[in-house]
Amino acid sequence: MGSFSIWHILIVAVVVILLFGRGKISDLMGDVAKGIKSFKKGLAEDDDVKPIENKPGTPLPTQKSEDQTKTG
Repeated sequence: MGSFSIWHILIVAVVVILLFGRGKISDLMGDVAKGIKSFKKGLAEDDDVKPIENKPGTPLPTQKSEDQTKTG
């Protein structure tokens, strides 16, 4: 007891194929592969982004400087 033989694995595989069908399993594996590729691409894009070097006293590109915010 406690160990699985090849027959146990084959029976489980047949039941899974009967329940889900070959088409659904292959679609699921394709979706998993696309997700993994997308994840790897996202990690690679994060590594390529260089941080903005900001000198003290200069505003970041998304911030407005004091001259632009004052009117009149």
